[in-house]
Amino acid sequence: MAIDYKSAGVDVEAGYEAVSLMKQYVKKTYNGSVLGDLGSFGGFYALDDKPDGDCLVAGTDGVGTKLKYAFILDKHDTIGIDAVAMCVNDIICQGAKPLFFLDYIATGKVIPTRIAEIVKGVSDGCVQSGCAIIGGETAEMPGFYSDGDYDIAGFAVGIVKKNNIINGKNIKSGDTIIGMRSSGVHSNGYSLVRKLFGEDLEVLNTYNATLGCTPAEVVLTPTKLYVKPILALIEKFAIKGIAHITGGGFIENIPRIIPKGLAVKINRDEYVVPSLFKALQEIAEISDEKMYNTFNMGTGMVLAVESDIASAVVAELNALGEEAYILGEVVEGDGVIL
Repeated sequence: MAIDYKSAGVDVEAGYEAVSLMKQYVKKTYNGSVLGDLGSFGGFYALDDKPDGDCLVAGTDGVGTKLKYAFILDKHDTIGIDAVAMCVNDIICQGAKPLFFLDYIATGKVIPTRIAEIVKGVSDGCVQSGCAIIGGETAEMPGFYSDGDYDIAGFAVGIVKKNNIINGKNIKSGDTIIGMRSSGVHSNGYSLVRKLFGEDLEVLNTYNATLGCTPAEVVLTPTKLYVKPILALIEKFAIKGIAHITGGGFIENIPRIIPKGLAVKINRDEYVVPSLFKALQEIAEISDEKMYNTFNMGTGMVLAVESDIASAVVAELNALGEEAYILGEVVEGDGVIL
């Protein structure tokens, strides 16, 4: 029987509706310094009125149900990397350099060594993305969380000149879409992953022929951080748009940077989906469209550039230690064409 994200307990459409309903209340708080609207990868707050003035870009997120595997496998030193990555990978989409990060950890019982392990991961993520931890909160909430459980969320702020903001508005038909390889599932789709692999420790540590390894070897792989290579890239090339492929996969996230009337056509003859995602699809027995609407499918970040510089951008990213490739092109239409 096929298992999709909704049957795993996550209603994506309800999430879309919630965002739509909350906008009226959010807009009441806006002042003249707020730029843009909900739906971008980061929130904008201008520090002055100058066209080339500084603008803060903020993002917040959590790790989601990937945390369940940290509990089951009793491994807590990488989950903080995910918390950082989910925030800073969003604000880098606007071309903003991350400045600082704050974390929030809530738990049923404070176990000092465990909290230290979690914060070690946060620290590692911040070092990798060049930002500072300037504060945080650890809340002990007995009776709300079980003693061994916790949740972690983060908040990052970056800075960019207003005239250097990357927002996708100049993307046009004929532009090239470049992909940057993910490190795995990252931190989205885990409600479905848990349905597929389960939560039994013995099963998680047993070799899975479809995966080519044990599930335990893949479920806690940290989210890849893209900040430093992208900051280096935008110093050399005009990048028109950047999309972080998180919840909603290609289907939801790529259209967030594409102007109306345009679509992205994925060149699936050249783009090779990693075996992990093929294995997930085989186990779940779900369609390509649902896979691309749930997982990153091996691409953690997508960039839009003029076609005449695409090869040079790919070469530069590969020289920076990334695995980059031509993913598709911008065409007339709507959404993502698989």
